[in-house]
Amino acid sequence: MRQRVLRSLACGAIVLVLSACAGQRVKPIQADAGRLAHQAVRESALATHASWTLRGRLGVSDGHDSGSGSLEWTQNDGAFRFSVQAPVTGKTWVLSGDAHHAVLEGLREQPVAGSDAAQLLERELGWRVPVAQLVEWARGMRAPGAARITFRDDGLPASIEQSGWKVEYLDYDESRDPPLPGKVFASQGSYKVRLAIREWALQ
Repeated sequence: MRQRVLRSLACGAIVLVLSACAGQRVKPIQADAGRLAHQAVRESALATHASWTLRGRLGVSDGHDSGSGSLEWTQNDGAFRFSVQAPVTGKTWVLSGDAHHAVLEGLREQPVAGSDAAQLLERELGWRVPVAQLVEWARGMRAPGAARITFRDDGLPASIEQSGWKVEYLDYDESRDPPLPGKVFASQGSYKVRLAIREWALQ
């Protein structure tokens, strides 16, 4: 099952990688007190939006297999819903839940459930996706816990290193206040998660 899903999604991964690499790379600046204070203000402002939706593309790779699809991610405070549509087959699977429970629908005849969304994805798809931390990382915020952060010239995060992952920000939608990421690359060894975000909706 896992290999069939990965193969059906793989074609779209090339498009995602090429479009993501088009983002402008900038030389990161090490954090100082002023930049950290600015980031804290930005994170506080974004934290007031507990409900939001992003639409774009998701790409995942483990160094051997890769997959991608159109993504619609809706977050309602602690509850989430990922809807991913494969580019070739048009098949859609949905991951939903919260910090304590997750349900994956669309891969098997019946939904499958687990206590942890990241573990459920890895078990069923072989995808290592840090679901809980991505809630903050997708918005250019630090997740709870120790983190190392670097900045761009304009004060926006260039990278966040946390929980064994390195998250790089190649593009921002600066029409928003505060600006929100447009391209997010997260990596942990050979594991990679890439978001190319087309649209944000904050509520």
